[in-house]
Amino acid sequence: MTTETNSRPVIERQRYRRIIAFAAGVLCQTLWWDVLFAFPLLDRLRPAPLERWKTIARRYRDIATDMGGVLIKLGQFLSTRVDLFPPEITHELAGLQDEALPAPFKRIEKVVEASFGAPLAQIFSFFADQPMGAASLAQAHQARLPSGEDVIVKVLRPHIHDIVETDLAALRRIKGWLKQFRLIRRRIDLDVLLEEFTRTTRIELDLHQEKNNLLRFAADFADLPHIYVPRIQEAYCTSAVLTLENVAYIKIGDMDAMVAAGIAPAQVAAVLYDAYMRQIFVSNFVHVDPHPGNLFVRPLPHPEESDESCEGFRPGESVPHCANRPFQLVFIDFGMTAVISERLKAAMRSAAIGLGTQDARKVIEAYVIAGALQPGTDLRRLEEIHQDWLQRIWGVRLGKIQETAFREMRYFWREYRDIIAEAPFQIQADMLFIGRAVGILAGLATRLDPDFDPWTKTLPYARRFAREELTGDWQGIWDELLMLGRHLWRIPGQLDQVLTRARQGALTIQVSLSPETRRAIRRIDLSVKRFAWMVIAAALLLAGVNLHIAEKNPTVGVLSMVLAGIAFLWGMRKE
Repeated sequence: MTTETNSRPVIERQRYRRIIAFAAGVLCQTLWWDVLFAFPLLDRLRPAPLERWKTIARRYRDIATDMGGVLIKLGQFLSTRVDLFPPEITHELAGLQDEALPAPFKRIEKVVEASFGAPLAQIFSFFADQPMGAASLAQAHQARLPSGEDVIVKVLRPHIHDIVETDLAALRRIKGWLKQFRLIRRRIDLDVLLEEFTRTTRIELDLHQEKNNLLRFAADFADLPHIYVPRIQEAYCTSAVLTLENVAYIKIGDMDAMVAAGIAPAQVAAVLYDAYMRQIFVSNFVHVDPHPGNLFVRPLPHPEESDESCEGFRPGESVPHCANRPFQLVFIDFGMTAVISERLKAAMRSAAIGLGTQDARKVIEAYVIAGALQPGTDLRRLEEIHQDWLQRIWGVRLGKIQETAFREMRYFWREYRDIIAEAPFQIQADMLFIGRAVGILAGLATRLDPDFDPWTKTLPYARRFAREELTGDWQGIWDELLMLGRHLWRIPGQLDQVLTRARQGALTIQVSLSPETRRAIRRIDLSVKRFAWMVIAAALLLAGVNLHIAEKNPTVGVLSMVLAGIAFLWGMRKE
């Protein structure tokens, strides 16, 4: 019997003020250097952006490690995005991937004893006083049941409800600041996002829910031998304590240990990617926190090895090298999961077809289904840029995508400045959690196999979804026929309306310029702008020379000539 209590959380004011002060400092620094000093001439005084953000990342890592809580989770996400951020920045945050400062053992002992209403020695025959891992909301200790089975006990941190509620209160204040910026307000519904994040985080504080998530995930992968989840010890679980089979094998980030055991990291990357394709497109239930601390590689005995190892290897045991050793990918920590809605599922299937078949129209269709586009977006123009992007990025290995993206950035800005500057995307809350998992997955796959080819791995799913769309079920075909019949029925009336508007002289035709015409117009526009700046520069130069020669006001004359030079240089750099 347990004695779990749910007292009302208390906001820790000192912690709250520290988070607010850090966020305010970053915001002020960003406004100062990236807004005020973005103007001509002033931009020469700005420090190197990479060094500045490295310093911010270092400060964030230090404050997150010291304070824990929600800050750790954000840092974990950023540290794995090697596909988006330079390695200098991700390296600064790497220490947050699977470690936080552990809580003192005496306080953990009190949490366990309060949960079961008994002394710790009566619950477990052995309980390690040093944790094997400390995360943002809980920490894990090795233990042994009275029956002799080795287990891992996950225990919520002391006063973690107070810490989380304090962090969420600080995030609500920071959200209010961010909503003052129209660009952010247009792209993200911060209210919905924070509400969803709050709900997810509070659920993560109930280990009963995590246990249910683990059981559902295990059922989804019961038929796949390459995926493994730990067994649950039901009698030793409460809302604050979760006791599982010990599966602390090789950490997924320890590639040296994999190679020493005969496991190819590239094969682990392939299994990991396939597992997430199945979660997203088949079971629609996603483990959205796959950072390196939550994934292990379990080495299995090779058929050619001796009978002594047939029972398998124990966690922490030295594994002898064996070429092509079989393995299992082990998932732990199911506190953060997401159920994909039918709307998002349809959008992601359309996106997979588009990416796998280089069909930009299907990608844009996915954006429309997901509600990720601003009203009035030029879909034809957006399709054009995506078709170009697919042709240029297709076949690039995952480890080279960042390098390729930076190399192509100037080209896309020059050719598609109008649609990029418009920034027509708006981010939905449910997309961000799936995007978080996909982002972490991309980072892990890149580290395991820099030559990982996501296109080849996505193609089978794309072909399968495309085939399903073509065949469909009889109900779907009947619905399509009914819709076609309704459209045919409306054609005579619509044709009559067109002819009536034509007779009245009110008929308008909307045309779209070809890419070649757009580029020609852009070149003409650029030439006109440059000519205008040259005229301004010439006028300032003549005025300055006249004033200087006449010696009426030489200071103003020199200033005019300087401004003429600035106008000339500014006009020449316009693109």
